[in-house]
Amino acid sequence: MAKAKITFEDINQTVNVPAGTRIIEISEKIGAGVIYGCREGDCGTCMMEVTEGWNNLTEPSVLEEKVLRENMAGRHYRLACQAQILGDCKVKPA
Repeated sequence: MAKAKITFEDINQTVNVPAGTRIIEISEKIGAGVIYGCREGDCGTCMMEVTEGWNNLTEPSVLEEKVLRENMAGRHYRLACQAQILGDCKVKPA
């Protein structure tokens, strides 16, 4: 299985994970500061900024795009409960 590196800038920690893992799952395991409320892509509390490797995440779903738009999120913002890592990236809580 392909691996990818993700760096959580808020705690300055980089981990190797299997490609396809949702970022919220990694954040929970290592104690990063990405908070969440629902895990369904509906509330927007797990919004994060992707500072590097934006193209190394899965494409946003229609629901995720709607929530990001409603929250006036910038181009490099994603929901950690929806974004799956495909390659190396760096993130921080929004």
